[in-house]
Amino acid sequence: MVAPSRQEAVVIGAGVSGLTTAVRLAEAGVRVRVVAAKRPAQTTSALAGASWGPYMVEDDRVVDWSSATLREFERIAPQGGCGVRFVRGMEASPDPVDPPDWATALSDYQLCDRSELPAGFVVGWWHTIPLIDMPVYLRYLSARLEALGVTVTELARPLLGFAEVQAPGVLINCTGLGARDLTKDPDLQATRGQLVVVDNPGIDWFFQDSADHGDLTYFLPHGDHVVLGGIAVGHPDDRVELRREPDVERAIIERCAAIEPRLAGATVRGGRVGLRPNRVSGVRVEVDRSGDRTVIHNYGHSGCGVTLSWGCADEVVALLAGL
Repeated sequence: MVAPSRQEAVVIGAGVSGLTTAVRLAEAGVRVRVVAAKRPAQTTSALAGASWGPYMVEDDRVVDWSSATLREFERIAPQGGCGVRFVRGMEASPDPVDPPDWATALSDYQLCDRSELPAGFVVGWWHTIPLIDMPVYLRYLSARLEALGVTVTELARPLLGFAEVQAPGVLINCTGLGARDLTKDPDLQATRGQLVVVDNPGIDWFFQDSADHGDLTYFLPHGDHVVLGGIAVGHPDDRVELRREPDVERAIIERCAAIEPRLAGATVRGGRVGLRPNRVSGVRVEVDRSGDRTVIHNYGHSGCGVTLSWGCADEVVALLAGL
């Protein structure tokens, strides 16, 4: 455990990475503050689908990080009210690929029979994974932080530099895509995502294709609603206001309804559009002493922010303890 008398930290960012990291630091005895330009409900994290699975990111540390997150989800899901549910479903590919090692390691992994596969898919597998209702889950994390005595301060605008943080302690950079300007990181790129939220017509299983770019097909049931996706396409200017694109929405619904016909007539509740923080050189979790303040970076998770959140938070705690 990190001794509270010697350690203080300011977490920058209140998305899933920032909140999770703040929870772990506070649990380790660190005196923590969270500052952010957006409240949790306004962050990119609130727009995610979301499911556990090491997708859309290449990094040798991903398996350990995602495994740590899975263990935490197994611990909290039975509590209820946290937005995390374990659901059985299918992942499938239109190409003859081998299932990933993380999937085959799950206790109820089972290769699909050819007769079970939707049209256009040649291989698939069943497994049970956590699905995360992000608005609910972010409220859960915020309440967990509050119980630890940690406050979240909303900034009037995004930080222009780390020197603007006047509070003492090590800075923990969990700003997601905002880190591109804050750190002048040329490797951080925006990937646009779009989802559709519909009333649940009785679906109790999930489906995900194995694509990691372009048009994606997945549906994730969260009780009375289902999140349908999606797309993952480059977005060169994250300053442009994001809008729902009706043609994209219709295509998403059509792709999902081809897998689960009950979705064809489901009532649309709304849509979500956001930008994933994709870092081409891998997730950045490391100590940075190049400026006037010591900074521990924790950003660049692409579409894997929830999946890696607890593992990355654990690593931040270890890095802080080693300073």
